[in-house]
Amino acid sequence: MRPLVLSGFMGVGKSTVGPRLAARLAVPFVDTDDLIAREAGASVPDLWRRDGEAAFRARERELIARLLAEPTAQVIAFGGGAVTQREVRHLALEQATLVTLTASAETILARTSDISARPNLGVPTVLAAEPGDMPARRLTRIEDLLASRADAYAECHGAVATDRADPDATVASIQALAARDAMVVPLGLRSYVIEMATGDGGRVAEVLAEADPSHVIAVTDANVARLRGQALDAILAKVRHTKVTLPPGEMHKTLASVSLVWDAALGAGIDRRAVVLAFGGGVVGDMAGFAAATLLRGIRFVQVPTTLLSMVDASVGGKTGFDHPLGKNLLGAFHQPRAVVIDLDHLATLPARERTAGLAEVVKIALVADGELLDAMERTAPALAAGDPAALAPIVRRAVAAKVRIVRDDEQELGARALLNLGHTVGHALEAYGGYARYLHGEAVAIGTVEELRIGTRLGHTPAALAERAHTLLARLGLPTETAAGELTSAWAFVATDKKRVGTAIRLPVVTAAGTAHVERVELDAARKALDARYGAGPAG
Repeated sequence: MRPLVLSGFMGVGKSTVGPRLAARLAVPFVDTDDLIAREAGASVPDLWRRDGEAAFRARERELIARLLAEPTAQVIAFGGGAVTQREVRHLALEQATLVTLTASAETILARTSDISARPNLGVPTVLAAEPGDMPARRLTRIEDLLASRADAYAECHGAVATDRADPDATVASIQALAARDAMVVPLGLRSYVIEMATGDGGRVAEVLAEADPSHVIAVTDANVARLRGQALDAILAKVRHTKVTLPPGEMHKTLASVSLVWDAALGAGIDRRAVVLAFGGGVVGDMAGFAAATLLRGIRFVQVPTTLLSMVDASVGGKTGFDHPLGKNLLGAFHQPRAVVIDLDHLATLPARERTAGLAEVVKIALVADGELLDAMERTAPALAAGDPAALAPIVRRAVAAKVRIVRDDEQELGARALLNLGHTVGHALEAYGGYARYLHGEAVAIGTVEELRIGTRLGHTPAALAERAHTLLARLGLPTETAAGELTSAWAFVATDKKRVGTAIRLPVVTAAGTAHVERVELDAARKALDARYGAGPAG
């Protein structure tokens, strides 16, 4: 069991619920404010007055890092302002289950009558109030602090309201959240969880029920409807819904397909409480997400990826859109889902070729962001290639976690998120040249990854041994790693219209060590000439 952290404003019940939860789980309970006071030999209010808030937060940050590094399971109650520190918040999200307890400002006011132990309430504007005005001043102060912390408190694995719930009911709710063992994409009030709920289609129905939609627009494609249609029907059984079945394949990732979703949704008379449910692979997710981003200027959507590629990549991060005759994914928007539910059971009916293609995106993520993931893939390559669920589950989770960290720090690809484009410059060009029929996306990315690593080697960034290591792993996984020189020569024209192009250059991820990479601005001519020596001077423009 990972540590279980209780966060939230003062007075929400952390010190009441925490010991009960720890007793239920038979693990220790730690209150960070109490531990800081014991170690410092002074109360928290005294530390604030003596050292100031900045020094207190530094002390708090060091203590929390130490607690979360301990191997023993425990319940930890954070001070009310602990998660306002980004470093603390992200550490807790990665190493623990972080639950925010909430209550109304009025409830908090009633529970915090003694402000002598509440330094954030004992500010001059409150202390200077006349006795009759004191409650109103304190309520305003509470409301202001809650508003200023709303984004930080929203970045959690789940929130539990304590206004009316008794402590035992709150404990039960927290245990249910912890059992899901979810991951979080922390984006303030737009944060969302990614759950791996293998074999549990009922969890998707619960996510929809929690969203309380006025209508669900369920988007899938003909292949998924044929193979997984019963699972979708079970999810939709208790909600008002409209189903949209799109033609399958990348060649149909077009505005015409998006229009089918628009027409069905508007024809059903949706309002802004509607939810779009993307039930399919990356193509379905991209188009359903873009439709959600644009319907009524933006409504909620939920991702249920049914292919390996969409599980580890397309469903996470909020990239939506469709293709154009001049290139892939040239039209779209960033629109984050409300939730993502990954069910590996969907892979049981996925053709082996498509499942294998999804592994290319995992290799890409490992190369740019997680060297240990690359090691794990090499150790389990035969089982991964065979589609062994037991081998796939930890690999999928680790790949998603690596992508979450990148999206968290660069949601709209202004910096490090461009690392996830490794293999995609050449890969997208091959897809577009082949009319989106010759290669699956993952296959094109596998070839593109090998070629772009070779470019990095020729430019002096990527060790040749690492490029060969990636080539060998992709081949062991059953992915294509080469293409004919003539095909790449002809496909190169599509690089000039790639969305990552900046003038006469391309923003190219270059890998310098396993799990370490940066984005390099490379002139198109230099990239072309730096391709593998077997192309001579490189494809002609």
